[in-house]
Order: sequence, then C-alpha cells, then structure tokens
Amino acid sequence: MSDSRWTRACSLAELRTTGALGLALEGARIALFWEDGRPCALANVCNHKGGPLAGGKRRGEFVMCPWHAWEYSVRTGHGPAPYDAEAVATHRVELRGDDVWVDLAPATPRALLKHPPHPLARPVERGPRERTRVLGLSTTAMDRDNPRYSTSDHLLEHALAHAAAALGAETRLLRLRDLSFRECEGNYSKAARACTWPCAITERDPTDQLTAVYEALVHWCDVLLVATPIRWGQASALYLKMVERMNTIQNQVTIANRVLIQDKVAAFIITGGQDNVQAVAGGLLTFWSELGFVFPPFPFIAHSRGWSAEDMERNVRHVQQSAALREAAAELAARAVETARHLPAVGHFERAGRKASPEVGDTAGTGG
Repeated sequence: MSDSRWTRACSLAELRTTGALGLALEGARIALFWEDGRPCALANVCNHKGGPLAGGKRRGEFVMCPWHAWEYSVRTGHGPAPYDAEAVATHRVELRGDDVWVDLAPATPRALLKHPPHPLARPVERGPRERTRVLGLSTTAMDRDNPRYSTSDHLLEHALAHAAAALGAETRLLRLRDLSFRECEGNYSKAARACTWPCAITERDPTDQLTAVYEALVHWCDVLLVATPIRWGQASALYLKMVERMNTIQNQVTIANRVLIQDKVAAFIITGGQDNVQAVAGGLLTFWSELGFVFPPFPFIAHSRGWSAEDMERNVRHVQQSAALREAAAELAARAVETARHLPAVGHFERAGRKASPEVGDTAGTGG
C-alpha cells in the first residue's frame, strides 16, 4: 500500500517477555500485544476517554482499558458481544528477523458508536422557581434489622421540617444507609483525565445508587444540610466512603475548568458520644468548600457528651428532650436558607411573592 508507514517497534524478545507494550512511534500511539504466538497491534487509545490499552488486564483475547474497563479484542480491535460494533483501529505487524515492525497507517479504522449522554451530564441550570430547595444528607449507618435511635438524624429531620413549614422551602432527605454504592476506584490516581463526570462507576454500573446524591447535589439543591455522628473522632464511615466518590465533582474544576457547584450553601449537624467536634467540623468545611459550597454564619451545630461522659443512653435522652438543640437545628436551617437567598443564582429566581423567612435568632452557644 502506498500509504504504508512501516517502522521498527521493538525486539521480539522484549514483546514476548512483557506481553504488552505501549509505544509512541512518530506521533502514533500503538499498543503491541503478544497473542497466541504472534504480535498484534491496536491504537493505544480507548474509545471511551482515551485510556492506554497497553496497560490493561487481559481476558482471553480481550484487553480491558485500565481506566474504565472497556474491552477490545487484541486480534480484531472490536469489543465483545453485544458491543462488537465498537472498535479501535488495528495495525499490521511483521516479524523481521528478531525485530517487530508495525505499519503506522491503520489497517482497520476506529468504529465509535454514538452513546446517549448520561442524565447527570446535562448542563447545570437553575431555572425560576418559587421555593428554595433544601437537601438533608444523613450519613449515619444503621443495622436495618435492629435499628437504633440516631441523634444526628433527629436534629436533621427537625431542621428539614422547620425549613419546609416555617421557611417555605422545598425539602428532600437522602439517607446514605438506604443507598447501595461502590467504593471509589481511584481513577484519578491512574491519570487525571480518568476521573470523569459523571463518575465512571455511575456511567457503567446502573445498580450503583450514588447517582441520587450526585443528582441532588449538582442539579437539585440550593442548600445542603449534612448530618453525621462522630465515630472515633471522625465523621461517619459512610460519609468518608461518599466523600471519596465526590472527587468526580471537584476534579472537574482542576481538569476541565468546569465548575458544577456555584451559589450553593452547606451547613452541618455533628453529634456523638465523643469530643473532637472542631476537627470534624473543620474537615467538613474544607471538603465542601472545595466542591464549591459557601457557608452561613455559624455553619454548624454540635452536641457531644465528651470522653468523661461515655454513656450513650443518657446522651440519646438528652438530645431527645433538648428544646435548645431542636431550636439550634431550626436556626441553622434558617441561616443557611437566608444565606442562599442572598446568592445570585438563588435570589434572582425566587419570586417576590414567596413566603418571607423568619428572623434568624440568637445562636450563641449552638454553632461552631
């Protein structure tokens, strides 16, 4: 062929020893594989997000992209059924003595199917509406067969009820314990561009239920109220598991200069039988600010019996019976909603006829 561009790629011994090589040859990215006693060559660029196929795991004749697990035959370039209409380019390979030569002109072209965008990938739009949207996010774990009382849930539910009844807000409650979601796969550690929006797990696993949290945070809420217990001096394990998956939002700022969260307010409810409130609150404030949230004055309330009062039964009774804590939760919601209503993306679309919020009361001693 007149457009052939044959070049030496590597030695035969090197390819047989490694089994796979990723090479940049005269500007072409080539993945070489040793398959069934002969060399094969593909474009070293996955159709999905450009991951390097040469670094992937093998499953028979198929290689799995190390970023997001798309697969291609090292022989034909096509995906496995029923994805065999999708393909990466293949290249001709020859053995010349002890060397492997590859034709940089593709032997077969890439076949990229048009995939419908994930619903989360739609533009973030904050259209006109009458009521501020307040999302409550409970991070308390629970034994479903033997449920217990949760002090952080109790105060979160009271804050949401106040936001709906007294502030005229639209409210929604998500409990992480009701959602089945996978741990973060650390795609950012593989390559910056491998951490995508939507999250690669969400894209390819329809059973992963963190989609509801992404949808509410990015596309729905104006105000976020996060409630967590203190566990061994830290926020709950469920909270930390979720936080790792939130990298998909923050990384869009650093990778694509795309801000998904703007003019949204976050506030926090922290309870537990142990102290360390300030450290937990500091971690919460740092993380959510990295996602783009802003905070009201006195952005958290907290209750802890401390190390000298490790008596959970009395701790629960105290929270159940405390009018001061319920009032503090209501005031936290009021501060957060009022702050949101002064932000451009919220204030300009709330109609003048909405219910006015009550005066924010004195919060001394209830916040951070």
